[in-house]
Amino acid sequence: MAKQRTPEGPPPQPPVQKLRIQYARRGRLRYSSTRDFGRALERALRRSGVPMAYSAGFHPHPKISYANGAPTGAASEAEYFEISVTEQVDPAAVAAALDEALPEGLDIVTVVEARPGSLADRLQASRWELRFPGVEPAELETAVAGFLAEERIEVERMFKRGMKSYDARGPVEWARTGVAEDGCAILKMVVRHTTPAVRPDDVLSAITAATSFAPPRSPIATRLAQGIWSSETESVADPLATD
Repeated sequence: MAKQRTPEGPPPQPPVQKLRIQYARRGRLRYSSTRDFGRALERALRRSGVPMAYSAGFHPHPKISYANGAPTGAASEAEYFEISVTEQVDPAAVAAALDEALPEGLDIVTVVEARPGSLADRLQASRWELRFPGVEPAELETAVAGFLAEERIEVERMFKRGMKSYDARGPVEWARTGVAEDGCAILKMVVRHTTPAVRPDDVLSAITAATSFAPPRSPIATRLAQGIWSSETESVADPLATD
């Protein structure tokens, strides 16, 4: 039997601290994917001198864990990831250094030291805002009312294993229309996180299926928050509040 190969050199330093980080994806950077952000983040971590912990093996990589990223094309004020470091660090100093090293539009919001418990388990729902340029507010209000009148609306999306059909109405906890300061019709809604995840474009497809609503162009979607869902207050709480 061939002798099992082992990596040369000393083992990686063990992690001594985990940080949870909220960042925003704004402007043109909303078109960056999670993979694009990962590459930018690793470069920023090196430039900012954060003492990252690395995995073992022949191809060590920094210990970074991403959580429930927004779809490409959607802006977000509430994206999250975790990193592990090999030295005790000041979260505020890491926030400042990383924000300086990342491209404008990928902005660090807050950094906290992780307490016990899973971050992913706290990301139960998202609060979204969709802007509909060129749509009359009354038209949007009528379409959303038709959508909310349904209990279930099936939509389809292509996944790696083929086309899949799922309900895009049930996970929408509430949806309200309004008018922005610049006169643009807007839709605000809270969508619970399910499998598969219901995205803003799924909700738009469901609205169209229910009412034949057809905006002249795609809405501009922004995730305003994601976190712990409370059915009593119909709100989404900060997932880092207990860290």
